Amino acid sequence: MSKGKVRLAIIGCGRMARGHLKGYMKIKDKEPDKFDFVAMCDPVAEQAQSFADEAAKAQSSAPRVYTDLDEMLKNEELDGTDICSRHSDHHINGVACLDAGINVLIEKPFGVTIKASKLLLEAAKRNGKITATAENVRRGPSQRTAHWMFNESKIIGEPRFFFSQTASWRGTDPVPWNWRADHMLSGGGMVLNSGSHFCDTIRYLFGDVDTVYAQVKRIEDRKANKNDQLVSRDEEDMWAATITFKSGVIGVWNITWAAPGHSFNQVIYYGSEGSIRDRDVFHGPRGDTEIKMKDGTVRPMSELQEEFMATLGEKEKNRLFPHGFTSGVDIECYDFLDAIQNDRQPEITGEMGMKANAISEAIFESGACGKAVKYDDVLSGKIDMYQRPINEYWGI
Repeated sequence: MSKGKVRLAIIGCGRMARGHLKGYMKIKDKEPDKFDFVAMCDPVAEQAQSFADEAAKAQSSAPRVYTDLDEMLKNEELDGTDICSRHSDHHINGVACLDAGINVLIEKPFGVTIKASKLLLEAAKRNGKITATAENVRRGPSQRTAHWMFNESKIIGEPRFFFSQTASWRGTDPVPWNWRADHMLSGGGMVLNSGSHFCDTIRYLFGDVDTVYAQVKRIEDRKANKNDQLVSRDEEDMWAATITFKSGVIGVWNITWAAPGHSFNQVIYYGSEGSIRDRDVFHGPRGDTEIKMKDGTVRPMSELQEEFMATLGEKEKNRLFPHGFTSGVDIECYDFLDAIQNDRQPEITGEMGMKANAISEAIFESGACGKAVKYDDVLSGKIDMYQRPINEYWGI
């Protein structure tokens, strides 16, 4: 039996959270009784107030504004919190909410390290609450179609391998410092940031990983301006990874923006009967991709999407694309609310978010160890050379 309105708060009112807010506003428009915004929390009061002002346009009362999480938890009765804070605070905010009896949706990466992710899962288990990962990419129509092609229709045959490679040049002029420049706060650069999307997508398409061998480098010493001082940014600017899946699929994921002169950018996923060509190295097959078969036949992804959608019954279509939403952010927000309301697990749980992140962490760990690593050893915590200083910094 469905529960009443979900009482919701957003924690961390920055750029990514703005997309979540827009998604919730669309849901409000379609189902006014699905939820209410109760509170907005951010260390910067103006940012939280901005979110509260926007949310107030869609309901009879404005959400209350907080700059302190503990104060919010003490004063509010909540069913769910959407956590969009910096990566290092995901487990801190999430565990506090779970221990207060509140379900959580957490932006990717689910935890700043595997150990941090496990703290969240343990808190959820002891409190009987939901952890959901805000992974929007795999929910898009083209990614759903690619999954159908590889795992159900077999239009391009059995999956074999993929090559996701880009090389380009980014300038080295100093930029304003933010927390992403410090891997104690971010957990790492793009391998873990946008890379979380790609790792979730390839796991969605091809299953669990067996082995990772990678080189991870910071070739250019890029600087950030922090309090009028130039400091080095911690993010990697090159990685070359070979990823072997338990299914036998092999993937190559090579990226750099430390490559002056000639550049290239291409992703191709191969099956036994054809391939999917794409140009997005972080988000999986997109709507502007094309399929090419052994016999040379070329078909646009849009055509395949129509075929996939035609296979869906009304119930399944509404589950995957509620209210006809096609934005993954809108869908992930709806899924979280609906999971709370109907006492079910979300489509992408916290554990699934951790397993996707473990691919990113395996790339870092292989780079740190200088050898191939077993994915299961990274997931279990047996291998943590790269993550150990981050865990020690946060006392976990």
